[in-house]
Amino acid sequence: MADESYGHPRLAAVYDPLDPDRGDLDAYVRLAEEFGAHRVLDIGCGTGVFALLLADRGIEVVGVDPARASLDVAHGKPGSERVRWIHGDATALPPLRVDLATMTANVAQAIVDPSAWGQTLRKAHEALRPGGRLVFETRDPARRAWEEWNRDSSYRVTQIPGVGAVESWVELIDVSRPLVTFRWTYVFAADGQVLTSDSTVRFRERDETEHALATCGFVTEEVRDAPDRPGREFVFVARRP
Repeated sequence: MADESYGHPRLAAVYDPLDPDRGDLDAYVRLAEEFGAHRVLDIGCGTGVFALLLADRGIEVVGVDPARASLDVAHGKPGSERVRWIHGDATALPPLRVDLATMTANVAQAIVDPSAWGQTLRKAHEALRPGGRLVFETRDPARRAWEEWNRDSSYRVTQIPGVGAVESWVELIDVSRPLVTFRWTYVFAADGQVLTSDSTVRFRERDETEHALATCGFVTEEVRDAPDRPGREFVFVARRP
């Protein structure tokens, strides 16, 4: 099930304008270049920002996401015809042979069920060619990122062309480690509609993630730092032997 932020048509339509700085994706573009990837699988592609960045560089991209509304936004963007979009999670993938599979931003942490997480890793393994790599990020639990998820630090009003002013903020709902639940609230000034989106993410320890990768047939080559959030996240680089 996709969170409302991604699955509700009105929220999906304003997702990009509400989070316009996607500098976090630059590191993934550089990784694709570093590994000489010609074919990439973008798991949890959302509104297609990363997939289209790669397609603009001549890379063959498959984007998969369970949120139909987000994929509709992706379909409407210039150059979208260069990406193969698939509605569903990783279990919906057809046979593939890609050089690189990615889960950017919150995608890996949003897969909270251990069984679903294992299935995702196995499907990514199947989609990769021998020697291909899976790259994803996950927050370091020791940094307790959820302590910063509150209205005071997140409240803002964004003016969106054709939409008007949108108020947004996040609030922490529950911390039951390793699961953390939070709620985004959105208020549309044009008609006063208030929409909320609850999300739960799983904070995995580094060794827990490495064990899951090994169980699914991966070799963890490296655990890097996130360039835009140093000391706060693990960036896993795992290879299919």
